[in-house]
Amino acid sequence: MTLKLSILDQSSIAEGSTAEEGLKQTVELAKIADELGFTRFWVSEHHDAPTLAGSSPEVLIAHLASKTERIKVGSGGVMLPHYSSYKVAENFKVLEGLTPGRIDLGIGRAPGGMPRASYALGDGKPRDINRYPEQIDELLQYLHDDVPADHPYGNIKATPVTQTVPDVWVLGSSPSSALTAAEKGLPYTFALFINGEGGPLYTKRYKERFAPSDYYKEPQNTVAVFAICGETMEDAERIASSLDLSMVMLEQGMPSKGTPSPEKAMSYEYTPYEMMRVQENRKRMIIGDIDHIEKELYRLSEEYGTDEIMLTTITYDFEDKVNSFKRIAERMLK
Repeated sequence: MTLKLSILDQSSIAEGSTAEEGLKQTVELAKIADELGFTRFWVSEHHDAPTLAGSSPEVLIAHLASKTERIKVGSGGVMLPHYSSYKVAENFKVLEGLTPGRIDLGIGRAPGGMPRASYALGDGKPRDINRYPEQIDELLQYLHDDVPADHPYGNIKATPVTQTVPDVWVLGSSPSSALTAAEKGLPYTFALFINGEGGPLYTKRYKERFAPSDYYKEPQNTVAVFAICGETMEDAERIASSLDLSMVMLEQGMPSKGTPSPEKAMSYEYTPYEMMRVQENRKRMIIGDIDHIEKELYRLSEEYGTDEIMLTTITYDFEDKVNSFKRIAERMLK
């Protein structure tokens, strides 16, 4: 089976670099991904996160779509409980109108940041995550110009009224997100790079409980995983050491000025507990040379019953990130 491969980029910032450089690298990576034959290029939403530059995916998507030719561009994802479904629908219908057939709207329930950012986004009001399923219904109605006659806002339309609309994906790392996608009859992406446990089971339940909707008749799913492909196994381990340390620092609330260099990471003296966390976090990653990466991607494909896998790569050196994707593309996207 030929695998489709896609990219989820988090606009990471290397230690000693800047947010501007992180965003510039995302744009450059999107252009390279387009040329290499990747299927999608999604960007994430993080708030009050000094080490990640992507706080507004819809703005970034507009720029990325204008700089690429073929690849589908989308959000991975918009954290819907922060916003009005109506405004999200209008944002993405504008994007679709500018680049018809090339926009994906990935949505999620997570805050994308610490509580203070959530309060700031809501102007002091807490997020109501219990309305998330209802918000998805509203979003679909607005996108498809299918608002019921008895809707509180009457015969409202999300403009512009475009000939096509974005594909909506539910993103998640929990059983509840899988069931929400199934109940709504929407495509589903399991975020293995966030949660290393339970993904195959949650995806199986998604498929079993999928209820065909007016928009999607069959289940469609992907899995997103951290991936670093080095020239050799040793090279991959060297590059991945930066990600290992970044995750340990994040988990323990340690101050960070960005993704650390491999030299800093490899000289770091891990405690026994931290070493345990590194090993646990590796469940969310595929690290190795191209032979190992190819084997593991096909294993994931079988495990999740999907013909598409999304790759997330965070490195200190941008060239290491680019070369990782190039090695994978040259082997698997010809």
